[in-house]
Amino acid sequence: MRLPSILLVVLLGAALLTGVATARTAAVPQNTTPPSIGGTAREGNTLTARNGTWTNAPTSFAYQWQRCAPDGTGCTDISGAADRTYTLAAADADHTVRVQVAARNADGQSTASSAPTAVVSSRSAPVNTARPTISGTAKVGEELSASNGTWSGGATSFTYQWQRCTSSSSCTDVDGATSRTYGVRSADVGDTLRVAVTAHNASGSTATAYADQTATVTSNSSTTTVVTTRNNRPPSVTFISLRRAGTLVYSRFRVCDDSTARVRVTERDTKPGALAYKRTFLVKAKPCLTYSRHWGLAARFRHGRYTATLQARDRQGATSAVRTRTLVFP
Repeated sequence: MRLPSILLVVLLGAALLTGVATARTAAVPQNTTPPSIGGTAREGNTLTARNGTWTNAPTSFAYQWQRCAPDGTGCTDISGAADRTYTLAAADADHTVRVQVAARNADGQSTASSAPTAVVSSRSAPVNTARPTISGTAKVGEELSASNGTWSGGATSFTYQWQRCTSSSSCTDVDGATSRTYGVRSADVGDTLRVAVTAHNASGSTATAYADQTATVTSNSSTTTVVTTRNNRPPSVTFISLRRAGTLVYSRFRVCDDSTARVRVTERDTKPGALAYKRTFLVKAKPCLTYSRHWGLAARFRHGRYTATLQARDRQGATSAVRTRTLVFP
């Protein structure tokens, strides 16, 4: 009868040992706050791994630095980079870097990864490898948009300067036109436009590249577009005044036409880097009449250089020349 008792003791001991093994497995360190990286992502700088926070009392940590694509994907180990600190090399420029931290205790280890750094800047200035480009139509009232082109050297930000060109070699800055977008204005008619894109990196260095010039800027209409009757003559419009009072703009203009039918006057608000806004007024114009109109100024037009354009169109489709007035707000 003693044999079954001994067997029972053995089985109970095995079960107890199994339970202890399970408990010990559960005591492996667990990450609760991911590791992070201290330092500036610039060639030659030293980055430092921060362990993050862990449960189950890790007794030691191990590190592996990885080089990743600019968007933080496709990370691979950097050979020999297994210390808590890592000095960025030339090979890291135009990449991001992250660190894997392994926490250990007597029961085992687990690993957690930091978020990737910003794109690593080189020691020198950025280098343009594909020129900036301009999209949009070179026509008064339209909006142009600049693309940055392609750069090496870890460019982290970009600034813009639009230029008006009278020839292939004579371009001057357009005052205040420093946004990525540009609203084409009447002053540009007959010239071309281009944009200078300046790349900045974490080394404090800059480099500038220029887009190709646009086509010659045209007005947003001709002065004698459509004439459907033999004696019809296009209307004319004259901008007399433009002023702002608070959030309202007040205008006076004179319209002339050879018909008693009402004329449609289109007013367009424009500002460099802002989406244009259009409104219309129906007025009588034979032979010439003067009108006052006012409108609310959208928030995007209340600072900087604001331009209002007027154009008249009669029932036969003939249009006037475009007239403009510009105000500069603080």
